[in-house]
Amino acid sequence: MYQIQELCSSHFLIKIIKWIIFESRAIKKIMALFNSIVSWVIKKRIHQIDLFLQYPHDVQEEWITRLVDTARNTEWGKKYGYKSIKSSHAYKEQVPIQDYDSLKPYISRLRKTEQNILWPTEIKLFSRSSGTTADKSKFIPVSQEALEECHFKAGKDVLTIYCNNNPDTEMFSGKSLTLGGSNQINDLNNDSYYGDLSAILIKNSPYWVELIRTPERSIALLDEFEKKIKEIQRTTRKENVTTIAGVPSWMLILMKHVLDKSGKDNLLEVWPNLELFIHGGINFGPYREQYEKLIPSADMNYMETYSATEGFFGIQDQKDSDDMLLMLDYGIYYEFIPRDEMEKEDPKTLSLSEVVVGETYALVISTNAGLWRYKIGDTVRFTSLSPYRVQVAGRIKHFINAFGEELIIDNAEQALSIACKKSGAVITEYTAGPIYMSREKAGAHEWLIEFEKSPGDLVYFTEILDNALKAINSDYEAKRSGNMTLQAPVVHEMPKGIFFDWMKSRGKLGGQHKVPRLSNDRKYVEDILKRHAAIA
Repeated sequence: MYQIQELCSSHFLIKIIKWIIFESRAIKKIMALFNSIVSWVIKKRIHQIDLFLQYPHDVQEEWITRLVDTARNTEWGKKYGYKSIKSSHAYKEQVPIQDYDSLKPYISRLRKTEQNILWPTEIKLFSRSSGTTADKSKFIPVSQEALEECHFKAGKDVLTIYCNNNPDTEMFSGKSLTLGGSNQINDLNNDSYYGDLSAILIKNSPYWVELIRTPERSIALLDEFEKKIKEIQRTTRKENVTTIAGVPSWMLILMKHVLDKSGKDNLLEVWPNLELFIHGGINFGPYREQYEKLIPSADMNYMETYSATEGFFGIQDQKDSDDMLLMLDYGIYYEFIPRDEMEKEDPKTLSLSEVVVGETYALVISTNAGLWRYKIGDTVRFTSLSPYRVQVAGRIKHFINAFGEELIIDNAEQALSIACKKSGAVITEYTAGPIYMSREKAGAHEWLIEFEKSPGDLVYFTEILDNALKAINSDYEAKRSGNMTLQAPVVHEMPKGIFFDWMKSRGKLGGQHKVPRLSNDRKYVEDILKRHAAIA
């Protein structure tokens, strides 16, 4: 593989090699050789995975020791006395829990090309994701070590685990269609770059990956999503696509576009050898039925991954379960905050050896990109301790992320405040949830709002709310682009007293009980609408 990478020093050579591999008469011999190489790599990596399955605590202890030792001469390492830290226990004692706001001053300096602050090697890449209370976007540093030891290694492991579970796979007889994000130059200078994580990975992946991936980089990295969808459809419809990878909501849009343009009834009529969808980012459950209709095959495989802007954490390793194996040798040290500690300023954390099945924990990570005891906002639930497998339980706070928009409470409160101020409305109670995509329509957010003072024009109120959310949340703004993933929100003015009545019917009046503001499913929205219909 590395010899191929060295030869592929130009876009022209890549095209020639693609032609040789996929168009020549020797394709069967070449693919047989390629599959032999892949099989050798798989066997070697499976052995390494078995090692961390057998000795998970030793592997994690080794990683925190290595991370701390590597960063001991950075500004951060000197501040917290990394030279004196010899164990995970000492590390927890000396370094406080962090979030994006506490690390932002250091990251801002990195974006201005200062170095050796959080991590000793040069950092020029920043992965952008939805922001915090104070910022529209977060910029997460991505080191070369994070690329190689975490993200690229994880990509290889996804294929390794899949092939190990499916020894008769023919996925390498065709190409993998990856639907990623865009890449942009940071506006602070010409020597640091930011973009969606998927775009960073595509832009920096080895050249040999271009041989088995479609579309080509120039299309994969297009900024405009609608144009990208059209170009992908145009250039890949006649390819032998065996694997697709991406966020379920975005991929669903592409699949529908391909079918509309091809005139076919299902995706297997376009790509008959399609056998695997690698997905992550949002809950796949609401989309599974649509995928099974668009890909009507009992042999189609679905494989979930747990990847975030800050790192790659889990891979589904069993066919009959959507639990994910927690990957322990990616340059990440894990800690877990129990539910009753989550709201504390200085929460107690548990090591991997201390967690139990069924409990929900907030995830804290230390990484080879200089994130130290960083609380990423996700919660996980362990389903197994031998080996360690997890499910993503959600976010620490209420949110909607049915389409990758990562709408949090603070976003909602700010946008509603703006809408009220401009329309003269006053809100008493509200809740919101997703309207899932169908083949005919994009998704949306459905808001149930009880007003103390109604807006003069509910349509105007809705428009302000939508625009405010776009301004506050970059991920929401991206999903609303062209109405392709998200349509305009649907707002219902609810009768006065409906929320009180609903809470009363649930036995949740008074005390610490509160109306749930945002939910990633439709349970609360539908409950309240049914309650309203019953008493109307």
